[in-house]
Amino acid sequence: MTVFTEGRATAEFMISEARGFRSRDAIIIASGQGKLAAGTVLSKQALGAATAAAKSGGNTGNGTISAVTVLTGAKTGVYMVRFTAATVFVVEDPDGFSLGNGATATAFADDVGFTITAGGTPFVAGDGFDITVVAGSGKYVAAAVGDIGNGILWGAVDATSADAPAVAVTRSAEVAGAHLSYHSTVDDANKKATKAAQLAAVGIIVR
Repeated sequence: MTVFTEGRATAEFMISEARGFRSRDAIIIASGQGKLAAGTVLSKQALGAATAAAKSGGNTGNGTISAVTVLTGAKTGVYMVRFTAATVFVVEDPDGFSLGNGATATAFADDVGFTITAGGTPFVAGDGFDITVVAGSGKYVAAAVGDIGNGILWGAVDATSADAPAVAVTRSAEVAGAHLSYHSTVDDANKKATKAAQLAAVGIIVR
């Protein structure tokens, strides 16, 4: 006997939403996401990659900075890393707010993540790096562990080889947690609870 497995139905996860269509947005699922089921927790790619370079005019010290990771809370623009002593630096975000001190050979992780390694010539006060975070595509992907969950896919889509237009619930809704689908990295109760908290921050309550 042939057994058929029924996928999640469109909007099967919904409990309630705002009047009219206020809870929903027309979105684009980024190419390469494959087939996503209705109820997949999504992340909007608001931020792109980050790159680092020695400050304008160069440094006295010849140490290096690692690849930069864009973390939760990051902003688009330029982060300034400036040394106050040979092994100590301060970091300012693009709006000029201090993110605190860091030290060479120790990972820094606030908005952006990186490690600076001292070289043969020590850094001096005023040396530093500029880290530029660019805007993302604004498209949506299935929310992996390191992504911010901020939407839920209304109906199934296939974005295997091309961008796919879709609808997502992005605010003011109650949803059934048992009917949500997740990225493969969101594979235990704690990780799913983290995604529920992220969704709550945009007004989507997981029941």
